[in-house]
Amino acid sequence: MAAPKKSGLGRGLEALFGDVEINIPEAAEENTSEKKPAAKKTGKSSGASKPKVKEEKVIDENSVVYLDINDIKPNENQPRKTFDDEKIAELAASIIEHGLIQPIVVRKSDFGYEIVAGERRYRAARKAELKTIPCLVRELTDEQNMLLAIIENVQREDLNAIEEARAIEKMIKTYGLTQEQVSKSLSKSRPYITNALRLLRLPEVIQDMVVSGELSQGHARALVNIEEEEKKIALAKRAVSENLSVREIEKLADGSKKKGKPAARKKQKSIEVKTVEEDLKLALGTKVNLVEKGRKGKIEIEYYSREELERLIDILKAIK
Repeated sequence: MAAPKKSGLGRGLEALFGDVEINIPEAAEENTSEKKPAAKKTGKSSGASKPKVKEEKVIDENSVVYLDINDIKPNENQPRKTFDDEKIAELAASIIEHGLIQPIVVRKSDFGYEIVAGERRYRAARKAELKTIPCLVRELTDEQNMLLAIIENVQREDLNAIEEARAIEKMIKTYGLTQEQVSKSLSKSRPYITNALRLLRLPEVIQDMVVSGELSQGHARALVNIEEEEKKIALAKRAVSENLSVREIEKLADGSKKKGKPAARKKQKSIEVKTVEEDLKLALGTKVNLVEKGRKGKIEIEYYSREELERLIDILKAIK
């Protein structure tokens, strides 16, 4: 009895790789040492014989097959846009010496095959001048293709913070997924997804600094809360030129917010209030602020998108 087909979504890389068997291509018929006996003549053969119809080979998606590297093309939905040439060269050298040990994942397309996961290995294999490479061929929809490409990169920590944020945003906008669904698919917490998306509020020039590696994710997060775009950019450039730490950026960003405002003595919150704020933050998955005014007060709940607001409303409605 055939094994049941496994679903590819929501289970990370175990959906891509499992127990697979290596399917090494057979040698061409003309290279074999034994010749097949000639077919007997029937006496009825007159004229040309019927041409043989070449049957398309059925590929088992649980087996590793070797495909012509020229039949494989990169994935347009690949979330990773930057590749380190030096690391590609190092991997190519390893492939030349040891071979490509881990197969890439592809799906059929109009021109041949499209990469689902493993573009870095594919690029290194090209640099190593391999003619064929080991592949797992999967039947995937466009949505599954994009999700698995993102999952592979996120779980391997191959994406920079901006590439990851853009990929998450695409999952939400293109396929209508909620932040909760994205967090489960990527095995990340809800606050992690929210904080990742906040980075897209930064000016394009700062996002480019993160992509190029000039600024870290920590630096970028420290800049998000500055209201004026010009100040964000100026502080980002200063962070790069003066090699400022994240802590220094946080202090400067905090000072930038307070500049021009009269100094006001901030009332210290009690331990009880801070505990309640933390409990609400964990329950709602977002920042919560308690403001006390004598015997009265208010609860401030932050949200960063329309979708997140609707999520919070659903949570509050469910409370009985």
